Amino acid sequence: MNRNPIIPFVLIMVIGIGAMFLLSFKGIGDNEDLAAELSGEGGETTEETAQANPEEIYQQSCIGCHGDQYQGGAGPALTGVGDRLSQDEIVDILTNGKGAMPGGLVSGNETAMAEWLSELQ
Repeated sequence: MNRNPIIPFVLIMVIGIGAMFLLSFKGIGDNEDLAAELSGEGGETTEETAQANPEEIYQQSCIGCHGDQYQGGAGPALTGVGDRLSQDEIVDILTNGKGAMPGGLVSGNETAMAEWLSELQ
């Protein structure tokens, strides 16, 4: 009752090739969705971001680094930031980034976000 030792390797190869084809077809479907989004058919998310208020933007983009109570974490604390920085400086940081913070996280809403942050206590 000697079993052929090559059978497990052949099974792994068949499963790998099958997974490769499956993922290729999945990628083709995702590519069509991405093309539709870039052509303007999927522009709903941009409109949502443009109409969001600063608190909602903070909950979506900033809470991970600056904490749920604005206390800081990976990023600095945001309470009293209006005392340390002017609104123009805050807009510059939001637009261009500073240190570990990337710029452009709130694109289109920098002025409203800077005003909200400067009033945050």
